[in-house]
Amino acid sequence: MKVHAILDHDSLHRAGLAESIGFDGVSVTETVHDPFLSLMRCTAETSRVCLATAIAVAFPRSPWHLAQTANDLQTYSQGRFMLGLGSQVRAHVERRFSAAFDRPVPRMRELILAVRAIWRAWAGDAPLRFEGEFYRHTLLTPFFDPGPNPHGNPPIMLAAVGASMVRVAGEVADGLLVHGFSTPRYLREVTLPAFDDGLRTGGRTRPDVEIARPVFLVTGRDAAETAAAKARVQSRLAFYGATPAYRGVLELQGWGDLQPELAALAREGREVDMMRLIDDDVLEAFAVVGQIDDIPKLVAAHYGGIVDRLSFNVAFHDDPERWGALIEAIHAIPGGADRV
Repeated sequence: MKVHAILDHDSLHRAGLAESIGFDGVSVTETVHDPFLSLMRCTAETSRVCLATAIAVAFPRSPWHLAQTANDLQTYSQGRFMLGLGSQVRAHVERRFSAAFDRPVPRMRELILAVRAIWRAWAGDAPLRFEGEFYRHTLLTPFFDPGPNPHGNPPIMLAAVGASMVRVAGEVADGLLVHGFSTPRYLREVTLPAFDDGLRTGGRTRPDVEIARPVFLVTGRDAAETAAAKARVQSRLAFYGATPAYRGVLELQGWGDLQPELAALAREGREVDMMRLIDDDVLEAFAVVGQIDDIPKLVAAHYGGIVDRLSFNVAFHDDPERWGALIEAIHAIPGGADRV
């Protein structure tokens, strides 16, 4: 099992340290900064690790923009880039980005196919003749053709929660990015069957693709660190739990009524009250909770034989030797391809 460090804008300078202690990759999100520009800094500070967007919001960008930016990062990193895409939710796409969100599942499928068509055209494998329902790319002159990438095309990972988007990941992406707001039960009962459906539709098998997911960790070297980690995870789970699009995960666990309650508190700005609703039962369903040295054992129990890549947002710089040993232990956990 491979392990990524999740870095934010203030911790990008630690990419080199993450590489030196054994992380297999670094992942950045799209929140208050552009994830592609953030990864540019990481290319200069690393030489081995995978550099991933987890995720970049797809729909505000055209397939050409995504193909071009990913191609450049693949070149600058010498073949270490991973394009992680996600749809976001309707409110953000339409009201924050002012982009189209209609029929997101077929739109995402077509977007990924369009990106690949553009890359094939640049490689000289086929003329650019992509004409779909949502995207049309038919013009490519030599002046705008970068040519084939010497490192090949980067893998495309697709983030998904609902079964329909998961199927798209299985059919046309190089892997699935499981949303952090997901439980091991949801993975086994909803995500994996849908993913396998997508693989069959695409004529592929499980070893052809990867499953990756960020993992919420509640741990620490002492009680104070653990309490701080618990509060951070409760806050994030409350934020996600308030989102209508993620209610299905809560419903499977028997907590469907929690979503509208969290949403009502969110509208009133009552974050502390939202966090109180994330009790220990909810916390332990979504997060890995335990002593820091038990993390590999707990990860194996939750995700062994299912997930190929994990990502953590942890203060590894405070104890790099210990985290290096933990990463080495996680590397020994069988990944998802082993369940076939």
